[in-house]
Parts: sequence; C-alpha cells; structure tokens
Amino acid sequence: MRPSQPSPDLEDRRRFLRRAAAAAAATLTAGSIDRLLAAAQAGCDDAPLGTLVRTLPLYGPGSVDTPLGTMLGGGGLDARLFTDLTVLAPDRLTIPARDFFVRTAAPPRLSHDAATWAIQVGGGRGATARPTTAAAIAATARPMGTHLVECAGNSNPQNFGLMSAAAWDGVPLGEVIDLTRPPAGATAVLVSGVDDMTQDSYRSTAGCSWVLPLADLPALKPYLATRMNGEALTNDHGAPVRCVVPGWYGCAWIKWVNEIRWVGADEPATSQMLEFAGRTHQEGRPALARDFAPPAIDTAAMPIRVEQRRVNGATEYRIVGIVWGGDRPVDQLVLRTSSRDRGTPVRVCPTPASSLTWSLWTHRWRPTEPGFYDISLRTADASIRTRRLDLSFYIRRVKVDEI
Repeated sequence: MRPSQPSPDLEDRRRFLRRAAAAAAATLTAGSIDRLLAAAQAGCDDAPLGTLVRTLPLYGPGSVDTPLGTMLGGGGLDARLFTDLTVLAPDRLTIPARDFFVRTAAPPRLSHDAATWAIQVGGGRGATARPTTAAAIAATARPMGTHLVECAGNSNPQNFGLMSAAAWDGVPLGEVIDLTRPPAGATAVLVSGVDDMTQDSYRSTAGCSWVLPLADLPALKPYLATRMNGEALTNDHGAPVRCVVPGWYGCAWIKWVNEIRWVGADEPATSQMLEFAGRTHQEGRPALARDFAPPAIDTAAMPIRVEQRRVNGATEYRIVGIVWGGDRPVDQLVLRTSSRDRGTPVRVCPTPASSLTWSLWTHRWRPTEPGFYDISLRTADASIRTRRLDLSFYIRRVKVDEI
C-alpha cells in the first residue's frame, strides 16, 4: 500500500524551520523536579544532577499558545482541552481526569444513569440484539492496564497536548460480544456511541462509531472501560462506558457506547472513520470499512521540557522527553539539536515495559553556543515504522542564552 498524502496538519510540520513560535511555560518547581529525578536516576544515570536553575520554554512552528488544562471551544464537538505534558515525571505518568485531554466533550443533551444505561449487543445481519447495562459491565470490570490515547489531530506543536495516559478498568470486548453468536457473514463489529447529530460544528463531523475487524480482536485486546485511575469515568471521557483500543488513535476509542453490532464485509466506512482517514495514514478515504488500515500509533518521541542546571560549577542542560507507540518498546533513540547535528544516542532507561503508554527518557546536553536549537528524535532501529517522525512531527525549539 502506498503512503497516503499528508493532511494539512502534517504539511505544517514541514514548514517548521521557516515559521516563528511562541513560548510555552514549564510548570514544575525546582524542588519537585530535583526530588523526582533523583528518585529516577538510580541505575540509569549516576552523574550528579546539580542544581536546577530554571526550565526553558519550548517553542513550536507558528501555533497559538493555547491554555493548558482549560476547556476551550464551547463544548460538544468543538471542545478542546490540552494536557500539560511538562509535568510528567517517574511518579506521575498517569493524568487525572480533570487534566486528561478532551477532543470532543459530552453532547450538551447527554444525561445518563449508569444503572439503566442500555447497550445493545450483537444485533445486525439478521441477529437479535441482546441488551446489557453499563452497571452490569462495571460490576465485572477489572484492571486492564495503563494505556495512552492520542488524538489523530494532535498537531499543535506549541504543546502537543491532545495526548494523555490513564490506568483503566473494564471488561474485554470479546467477553461482551460473546453474549451472542455471530451471524453468517459477520466479519467485524461496529461500536457506536451517543452523538448529538443536530449539533452544529465548525471543525468536526457528527458521528461516533468505528468498525473493528473480528480477526484483529485477539491481538488488539479492546475493552469497555468504566473507570480511569480508579474512579468512574467522567461525562467528557465517555461515561458510563468507553471503548478502549490500546495502540490505536483516540478516534477509535468510542465514548458513550450504546451499541455493539455485527457487520459484514460490505459495511460502509463510518462518518468518524472518513473524517479521520487522512490523519490515520489511510490510502485516500475508503468507502468500505474493510479497506481501512488499522489506525495504529507509530513509534514516536519528543522532548517535554529542557532544564538548565548548574553541575560542578558548569552550566548543563537536561532534556526530558517521552517515547510511545509502535508494536514494541523502544529503548534507543537518536537525538539531534540542529539540521547539522549527526545525532547523539539516547538510552531510554529504565527499558519500557510497554509501547502502549509513554516512557520517560533524559539526555545531558552542553550546547556549544547560545542560540536557537531544534530538538528532533528518531529511533536507532531504522526498521521501526515512524511515519509522523518522518514527517517532522514533534520537533520542539528551545532558546539557549547561557553556556
């Protein structure tokens, strides 16, 4: 399959070095950074941390400096809440619901009672649906792991804040659809959620559903989540039931689930699938759901903060970043600070246990002169698929005044 044409969001990345940017403020205090990094360096970095002087703002290509942790856009389909990634640290790798990014808020008219919220399971292709309730699913929910979700439209280089991770509780989707038998010709399930189809939107298409091929379910391990970080889902995060597809972009993580239906090879692509086709690296906009490639998050990495430190009387910089995505954990990256830089190996330590959430990495850096530096990363293993990194996503610029 040929790579799809990049969307306008991806084209913006290619203009990075030609566009100006505004600063994003770092939020951790000196004391908290020193405490957290001291705990993390054991076994990975035995060099002294020195004293934190300040954290430097990271810039992006021509984007608006959006507020972090604040709901924007007026609600519904146009709502946006950007997560502050600068606060990530070894003991803070999950995001509370209040700070967890929002790409679409709960429909304005949505109200629910988890005890009576009905989900129609197993209808379609002549089969009779069997209803269950959100309460029944919640009653058997158990820990499903810590998983990261990223919006396919996470294209604001000022902060790339449409990405978060949480520890989820839920029930495997397979257990729920086993309540009914697949009818003849069923090749996939359509997971749908409540959506306010009457709502006007400036930026989004109405519709809340995705088709999951049956053949992919054993490897994907999707589940119906009812809790995040030990607490019930909030309305804006899909309460009472959200479908989680580890490793896929958030457009497939259907919120407010109310139907799971059998479909066949002739099932049309949903409006949600069509809206996100270009952003999930599809070949055009396929008319049939079966022709969609999995909207998988490739391996990616970026800096989230740059710390200026004083170590043994000298100025040193510590770049802290994250790595996530792909079909296997990555423990080696290559970091560049300019187009002339051939790259410096960076070890991700401790070695990530999973690629389905983010892991922290750090790099000690002593720039040779003051000025602007463009921090970019790639994987050390060239065989790993990194489509967004290849399109110059996730580059961050920093200005160094002291050396």
